[in-house]
Amino acid sequence: MRTRFGTKRRSALGVTVAALVAIVAASAVPGAASAVPAGGNYGRSAHWGVITRNTIGSPVAALRDGPFVPVAVRPELAHPPYGHGSLGIEVADHSTSLSTPSETVHFGNEVDFYGAPVLRLHQVGFHVFQTGENVGYGHGIVNMPNIRFEINPNLSSSGATYSSMVWNPPDSPVTNQWSGYLDATTTGGWWLTGNAGTATGCTLATQCTFPQLMTALNDGGAEPVIYTAGVSKGRDFMWIGAVDGLRINETVFDFEPGGVRARHAR
Repeated sequence: MRTRFGTKRRSALGVTVAALVAIVAASAVPGAASAVPAGGNYGRSAHWGVITRNTIGSPVAALRDGPFVPVAVRPELAHPPYGHGSLGIEVADHSTSLSTPSETVHFGNEVDFYGAPVLRLHQVGFHVFQTGENVGYGHGIVNMPNIRFEINPNLSSSGATYSSMVWNPPDSPVTNQWSGYLDATTTGGWWLTGNAGTATGCTLATQCTFPQLMTALNDGGAEPVIYTAGVSKGRDFMWIGAVDGLRINETVFDFEPGGVRARHAR
């Protein structure tokens, strides 16, 4: 199979953070990076699941039917935007023996995005089922799931070979029903963990817009590449809801009870 960027899709085993760092030199070789999935039936459903090394406590991230509601502001918001299922997420706050809220879950794909160029991302986002209770759990702070890419930032200024590139969305415009598409390239804030955040100025405390982040990562050195892609929640507030229609460039990932379907963005 060929992607829209004209390179063959690579396959790789799911690996730990330590292993990702160990193979960073190979990922920086010109031509080694595969392209971001661009539509069709790209990616195996079996490659999606809870990323265990990034999950703490006993949260839930499970493919499910619904949720459905009998009444919505618009009829299309009463059911999942694609198919009849979604990714149900349940995360608590103070549920572990750790002293701070630590429960977190990361549901994603550790195989099909490996080596894809970060700077070729141009469309990212999802739909969310947010409840009024979740808003209250945030105690006045936006309480939403996020999109998370594990990447090699390849920054000349930091030497970092691993960082999580995270999108924190704004509040959902509706509650107790499905949102419309939340565009991560035009709304919310992006930030990087570790030394990469410090080097770019895109930290949790000083989040960047998507264009600002892409500019900061394009420092003229080796191209930053993706390790994994997915949806996460925590380590902060309790949240019980659902996500569907994760878009990455021209591909929309439709979460269904029987698996994850790759659709061409409409």
